Amino acid sequence: MAGGAPASELAHARLGPARLTPGYFAAVMAPGIVSIGAQLRGFTLLALVLFWVAVALYVGLVLLTLWRFMSFRREMSEDFHDPARAFGFFTFIAATNVLGSALVGVGQTRLAAVLLTVSVLVWLVLGYVIPWTAVLGSDRRPMLDTANGTWFIWVVASQSIAVVAAGLEPVYASQRNYLAILAVFAWSVGVVLYAATAVFVALRVMLYPLRPEHLDPPYWVAMGSVAITVVAGARIVEMEDAPMIDATRDLVAGMSVVFWAFATWLIPVLVAAGVWRHFLRRIPLVYQPTLWSMVFPLGMYAVAGIYLGRADRLPVVEWIGTHWFWVALLAWALVGSGMARDLWLKASEAARR
Repeated sequence: MAGGAPASELAHARLGPARLTPGYFAAVMAPGIVSIGAQLRGFTLLALVLFWVAVALYVGLVLLTLWRFMSFRREMSEDFHDPARAFGFFTFIAATNVLGSALVGVGQTRLAAVLLTVSVLVWLVLGYVIPWTAVLGSDRRPMLDTANGTWFIWVVASQSIAVVAAGLEPVYASQRNYLAILAVFAWSVGVVLYAATAVFVALRVMLYPLRPEHLDPPYWVAMGSVAITVVAGARIVEMEDAPMIDATRDLVAGMSVVFWAFATWLIPVLVAAGVWRHFLRRIPLVYQPTLWSMVFPLGMYAVAGIYLGRADRLPVVEWIGTHWFWVALLAWALVGSGMARDLWLKASEAARR
């Protein structure tokens, strides 16, 4: 952003340990959420293929991240202290729980519980470390000019924990009260974080110049974070009776409908921003890693409509979700082919040297 590197400036970062973009785990989230949508639609084979694509990307990125931590700590530290990039680290938590949610859907609850445990531990650490290293502990002032769409990934990470915790509740009945507390806690934190982040990003847009290169794909996470809040809320509403659920069920159910309506309202705004950026201001529409942060919200909106429609018996909402799935699948296919072409061109260029 103004005064800080917009995410689009990272478009040509190589998929290697030294310059690995912190938010690259969004590439896992995208096929993962489309896989869940396919499973909900009954497309079992497609769901399985997309799930294994997500698993392969997840394993590869975990290995690259560990390599980066061991060999390129200075570069990794710089990312933690860069408010325009640091919040991308939360994609690891979200990606872990997207896989966990997909595993719950096919009955692999033990592995899903392990992934949930890992994500909660990382969330508890990064949830305090990143805001401090990137924002509060920085000597740079003002900070508002660095706010961008990646900040909403903090919300996605919180809500992803609520989704998996609620999904595991029917299997681990003996832990129902604890899972209910975790689900409602993470959902509530996510709601408050969204409100705070929205204020920061809105102030940045109003107080500082907004150039076309600043309005990059991660701004779609503003919609995606609302959509996953809807999914988490719908899953909480479906949980069995527990003290925490009984105290919040009606509130969560009502707010989930409100959040779905707001997510729907945001879509034309984001589409218009893309038209302004690429067609009116002539920013080339080429592959960049940040495009994955647009695919995930599209898939999450589809899943949100399906879950909310079924949980609250809203057939129109469910109909929208089931048909929006095709939009998400098309977006994933286009961005995935763009990434494959980009990697092929880079490999060819390296071979010619």
